Amino acid sequence: MATLKTISPVDGRVYAERTPATAAGIDAALEHARQSQREWRGVPTAARAAVMERFCAEFERRGADIATGLCWQMGRPIRFAPSEVRGTLERARYMISIATAALADVDPGPKPAFRRFIRREPLGVVFTVAAWNYPYLIAVNSVVPALMAGNAVVLKHSAQTPLAAEAFAECFAAADLPPGLFQVLHLSHEDTERVIGDARVGFVAFTGSVAGGRAVQRAAAERFVGVGLELGGCDPVYVRHDADLKHAIENIVDGAYFNSGQSCCGLQRIYVHESVYEPFTLGAIELIRQYRLGNPLDPETTLGPVVRTAAADAVRAQIRAAVEAGARPAIEEREFAASKAGTPYLAPQLLLDAPAVSSVMREEIFGPVAGVARVRSDAEAVALMNDSAFGLTAAVWTRDAEAAERLGAQVETGTFFMNRCDYLDPALAWVGVKDSGRGCTLSVVGYEHLTRPKSFHLRVTT
Repeated sequence: MATLKTISPVDGRVYAERTPATAAGIDAALEHARQSQREWRGVPTAARAAVMERFCAEFERRGADIATGLCWQMGRPIRFAPSEVRGTLERARYMISIATAALADVDPGPKPAFRRFIRREPLGVVFTVAAWNYPYLIAVNSVVPALMAGNAVVLKHSAQTPLAAEAFAECFAAADLPPGLFQVLHLSHEDTERVIGDARVGFVAFTGSVAGGRAVQRAAAERFVGVGLELGGCDPVYVRHDADLKHAIENIVDGAYFNSGQSCCGLQRIYVHESVYEPFTLGAIELIRQYRLGNPLDPETTLGPVVRTAAADAVRAQIRAAVEAGARPAIEEREFAASKAGTPYLAPQLLLDAPAVSSVMREEIFGPVAGVARVRSDAEAVALMNDSAFGLTAAVWTRDAEAAERLGAQVETGTFFMNRCDYLDPALAWVGVKDSGRGCTLSVVGYEHLTRPKSFHLRVTT
């Protein structure tokens, strides 16, 4: 059986190697999950929360090792990797804190001679398929609330970040989570599809590409099983004429190039009012040139490699296509000495006056690339922001909160920001529209997708 190899973008060596689960191993894991969940669903919410809090404490204790593992597995600079540990804990602890209220029975009000309520029941076994680019932040969105809701979880992580899944398992074991409630399976694509089709799986939480989302839907098509899909993005931002330019430049550049641009909600399409286009682009170029591209284990590095050489080659091809369509590159690749063909080390790029039909304004580019275009009005900006197959996040930079809310009501997106970007507030629903997916994680609404309503209609007799 062929093994699953994790090739580190740091130096190209095999960092981890795992043998995919056998058919018998998959069957045993799913059966163990189903049996364990039947007992777990009866455990009081407060007792579940105590286990989850111990998980968080153990995860926090291992934070330094987890951060270093991120560098080796997917190239996150060590100076930024600890932020994923903090973010994971923020989301986990928030979802734990709201669980009692979110899972409480719904009282529709009094009715003489009746007792009525709606109970939120767990779905059973939740199968989480997580991506590599934020391996802990993505997985925690479904893993912790699913367990809090009384489900069991089977986690299949990307072959690029298998150690992230195993770190979760180790932390849950240290927290004394009953055996079988959280399990890790290393799977091929074919076996992943088979698990989705298994009748013991009650819900599928998938994060990945649009093509991957379609494959998940096909695999689930023969069953009436819930599927949550967080897919791609080509997220737009608008810099209005009244924006605080210094703040906008700092935030937008960080939102576009953090994690080497490998973020589904990273900024890619930048629309700037013509009155501030020149100062904005000059400031952005100056700030981009201050990035230090290099080995992510070096504390001075601020821009790490993309995940693999093939990904860097694909991004270069998308840049060339955008330039051929009329965009103007603002950065010479030779300005970044570490950027070399045949490696995953790739210079950041800003494409000026990018045409609406160019790749940078139409496709998801999973790399340190953004396109910028002039607009003459709010209406033109909204039309261009909506001219996309994607709809994950969008943002506006302005001093006018009323204008921002008005624009937000018109933009087709799951999350709309004013004067910030590229952040998941766990108190808010994380959703996408159009090809960015469907379903919801985080917030009280996220619990609705990990449970099913069951109505109790009880006539009281004397």
